[in-house]
Amino acid sequence: MPSTKTDIQNFNTLNDLANAALETHQKGDLDEAIKLYRVYLSRNPTDAMFWSNLGALFRSRKNYDLAAVCQQRALHLKPDSPSVINNAANAFYDAGLGEKALDLRRQALKIEPGKAENYATLAKYLRGLGRHSEAEAELHKALRVHPEDAELHIQLAFAQLCLGNYPEGFKNFHWRWQGDEISPPDFAIPQWQGEDLQGKTILVTPEQGFGDTILMARFFAPLKALGCTVKFACKPPLRRLFANIPGIDQFAEGRDAIDSSDYWTPMMDLPRYLGITLNTVPPPAPLTIPQDSVDRAHYIMAPFNKMFKLGILWSGSVTYRANHKRSFGHQQFLKLADIKGLQMISLYKGPLTEAFHADGTSCVILDGASQDRDFADSAALIKELDLVVTMDSAIAHVAGSLGAPVWDLLHSEAYWLYEPFDDHTPWYPSMRLLRQREAGNWDAVFTQLHTEISTLVKEKLG
Repeated sequence: MPSTKTDIQNFNTLNDLANAALETHQKGDLDEAIKLYRVYLSRNPTDAMFWSNLGALFRSRKNYDLAAVCQQRALHLKPDSPSVINNAANAFYDAGLGEKALDLRRQALKIEPGKAENYATLAKYLRGLGRHSEAEAELHKALRVHPEDAELHIQLAFAQLCLGNYPEGFKNFHWRWQGDEISPPDFAIPQWQGEDLQGKTILVTPEQGFGDTILMARFFAPLKALGCTVKFACKPPLRRLFANIPGIDQFAEGRDAIDSSDYWTPMMDLPRYLGITLNTVPPPAPLTIPQDSVDRAHYIMAPFNKMFKLGILWSGSVTYRANHKRSFGHQQFLKLADIKGLQMISLYKGPLTEAFHADGTSCVILDGASQDRDFADSAALIKELDLVVTMDSAIAHVAGSLGAPVWDLLHSEAYWLYEPFDDHTPWYPSMRLLRQREAGNWDAVFTQLHTEISTLVKEKLG
């Protein structure tokens, strides 16, 4: 390959430059690939596939706005290309342009009507726009042609769960094991399929993130009531918090604990086999807060006892692929900083802490959680607060399980848990839902927050 100086003169032909750009992209050297794409497109700006490839590169780097711009250029040049349409639809969806993405997905279906993937993605986009019944109808139609397609069943599960049809939704959610994203653990023991558990031992495994684990912990007691011994493969950050949850007989550690069980089951299958409906959701599991965590939280919060203490969180795990939609910058909370008598406390722990400190925000918003040892420390801090305001995260589940007042800020494509109701969920009675009314518009949400929290502070402090 010629010198990495990205100049057209370093290549014999424009085609050589194109090949170098593609090769560099495929090798994962994205910084260099961007330079090569830039030079190539400056000489050949009508190459639709290169605009589409560049858009896909930016999407892989989570630069969704720029990805959408590149894909729009590709569409202008090749509006009927299935690959361009597909790439553009994905980019528009990730950039929050749901209606544009949906229009393209319908166009893709007209071009390739027999492709199951197009139906699955169409349904996903409909769900993202809150049109769950339409999504369900499209998926039923597609499944008549592709009855064994796992992704169609997975998307149907989410649509049904959003509609509150838990029996069918959790039944279809079992297809996730045949999809592309997760694989079942390699256990010698059989997976529980609803068999009689009297006198048996069952191993329960966590699934998805910490939030889903906390959410599903309420099903240990009903599971135990079936007459079995319950083992749980608990991850360390939750062990102290889960120490006394009814229904857990022991934490499973090591291969012996697994092999000595009669069955295993992932937590997200428990609602299915326990026959849960929208109207029979059990209350959250009681959590344990050790005394040393209580003492630690009391020490942290002691200087602010005469203030309104507001716990805040602006981001979940940065590795979650849709975190950019559910999260926002910590600076958003500075819009509340002029409220007299309010002290905000960050409940964030993770790689974004450095930026929170670097720009000086932590001088105004107390860093209460970056040194937390586990979720028991988080829970103790939450118990000291007047209110928690958070994006959808594990902290929202901890607060909801504690019965603490929590306002969950939801982006326009909220998780199934927060449907079909507008401002509440039966899963957490103490939780209030505040939703984006326009995709990506957090400013309106924070304008509402300022008004309502100002009122709360005045009511408490006078």
